[in-house]
Amino acid sequence: MDVPGERSRIGRILLWAAIALTVIGVGFPLFWMTVSSVMPYQELFSRTPRLLPRHPTIQHYVDLLSRTVFPVYFVNSTIVAVLATVGAVSLATLAGYGLTRFRFPGRDLIAQVVLFSYMFPPILLSIPLFVLLKQLGLVNSYAGLSLAHISFALPFAMWLAVIFFQAIPVDLDEAAMVDGASRLGALLRVVLPLAIPGVVANAVFVFVLSWNDYLFSVVLVVDEARKTLPVGVAGFADSTSVEWGLMMAGGVLITLPIMLGFTVVQRYLIQGLSAGAIKG
Repeated sequence: MDVPGERSRIGRILLWAAIALTVIGVGFPLFWMTVSSVMPYQELFSRTPRLLPRHPTIQHYVDLLSRTVFPVYFVNSTIVAVLATVGAVSLATLAGYGLTRFRFPGRDLIAQVVLFSYMFPPILLSIPLFVLLKQLGLVNSYAGLSLAHISFALPFAMWLAVIFFQAIPVDLDEAAMVDGASRLGALLRVVLPLAIPGVVANAVFVFVLSWNDYLFSVVLVVDEARKTLPVGVAGFADSTSVEWGLMMAGGVLITLPIMLGFTVVQRYLIQGLSAGAIKG
């Protein structure tokens, strides 16, 4: 009897079973949200749950786009997320390059402290950020909310950037500068193109964090015309009723850009997340 082969086969079966359960656990809420967004109200509140709608409808999407200011929330979230992504990725790239290319006292300590600061929960930063941004006149603005997202995302983004640049040999910078390039030119023309997968991974991380943020958005934004998607869609539920159809349709439209983005940058994202596995 081939005991090792039998054990290997059982191990593969258990592995695939665990993967299947994980996929079902993660995918079913998305499936149910999508199905519920095209169910009529009668089927949504039916005593007999159905996995598929008997009479699909797009009325919830029509009501969402016509009765509410969801398009305004969508534009606000897009502006804030883009500003936060550009700011955080730019700062993290420069900081990561500096920490891996220059030697100065306390370099390793700075990298460790920056990552440690990411461990603080956002709720601890919300009040100090509100006070600081209020003094700067940036409360209830795109710039203020973007700065809040940058402050929270930057430590982890900077740590990832350090890992990406450590995987790129310093000899490339030196060879470029020997050929006449400046330090900035070596970064932009030689190092940065090689770090594109890592930059994309960082950008995806920051964008998703900003796009899904609720805490900073509800604390720093009061004006209805400046609210972002998580805060705006949460307003569909009040103390007396819940607009489940609108919430499900809104959830689908909120998730759709993230899913499309992951599909487009999937190859770069995988390369970026594995960039620190091998150093040469």
